[in-house]
Amino acid sequence: MVPLILRLPSVLCARGRSRSAHYADIQQGLFTHPVLIGARAVGWPADEVAALNAARIAGKSDEDIRALVRALEAARMVVV
Repeated sequence: MVPLILRLPSVLCARGRSRSAHYADIQQGLFTHPVLIGARAVGWPADEVAALNAARIAGKSDEDIRALVRALEAARMVVV
């Protein structure tokens, strides 16, 4: 199954964050980096967005979120 890739407006809507806050979260390690989907286009895997939102809803600490971000980005490197 091909993962669903969400573009920035969908991610911002799902997170309830502004563009600048979203990119600040990426800089601070609190959200995954985007993946390239074209020469000038990026997106985020929908399952990663859902996992990070669920962790926030569950009240996880920033350190727990950072660990989740590292795990999600490491999982991208696994070739199936």
